[in-house]
Amino acid sequence: MSEQPTDAFVSTGAYSLHYRDWGGDGQPAVLVHGLASNCRIWDLVAPILSRQFRVLAIDQRGHGESFKPDDGYDFASVVADLDAFMDEVGLVRPIIVGHSWGGDVALEYAVSHPSKARGLVFVDGGTIEISARADWTLADAKLEMAPPLWKGVTLEGFRERLRSRWLANGDPRVEDIVLANFFVLEDGTIASRLSRDNHLKIIEALWEHKPSELYPRVECPVLLMPARQRSADSPQSRRFRREESIARAESLLPNSKTVWMEDSIHDVPLQRPELVAATITDHVASGFFG
Repeated sequence: MSEQPTDAFVSTGAYSLHYRDWGGDGQPAVLVHGLASNCRIWDLVAPILSRQFRVLAIDQRGHGESFKPDDGYDFASVVADLDAFMDEVGLVRPIIVGHSWGGDVALEYAVSHPSKARGLVFVDGGTIEISARADWTLADAKLEMAPPLWKGVTLEGFRERLRSRWLANGDPRVEDIVLANFFVLEDGTIASRLSRDNHLKIIEALWEHKPSELYPRVECPVLLMPARQRSADSPQSRRFRREESIARAESLLPNSKTVWMEDSIHDVPLQRPELVAATITDHVASGFFG
């Protein structure tokens, strides 16, 4: 186990992918972040998992410290990145843990490489099928899912926002983890490491992504860990859409189990890392993944 990971890079042809190696022995686990995030979202979960597993967390292309090309944000390309990464570091039959869009990358990976993953874990992800919304067009999706405009936002101003948002968590590491999504420019303002253009290309890829067509083709076990808030002020329509998407996944996946992360926000790896790690660990120990 290592509380301090090793940062390293692997080459995938002309490009390089950054990852954090948390060490550990036993069952390998690859942690895959979501859209506009980076491998550090796992910084609170990974050291717990590394007590029992071999743990690595990757920065996907365009994110974190990995290469940032102007193309290749379709699922075939990001899946090829993940496969090349695992080959380079010598991982055999890992459990792939994906948060948000990272879960959808894991889903596409398992369908493309059916013998390579021992199991999948979708942490509030893996069920994104935006084109299934009857009231949406691609233009609507781009408008609602586009990243914030950070122009003119100072580092100190953003720190204040973070301190207000994460006050309940109280973990001082969260601030640095979230700030790893940004560059700090010479004038003291911030800019996202994932460019706006590349962010929109991923939304275009998600528009073509059809989890409901992929689920029946997944051969390995899938642990669904969706986040849910039942408070009176939580958005009802969004909650019901999530519950519908989980029910659809359960009905179509050949081998799955759902454990709801109750009273949790989307970034549950930062909010409740012990719960996330314990849920994964318990299901490995119980033999759910074979």
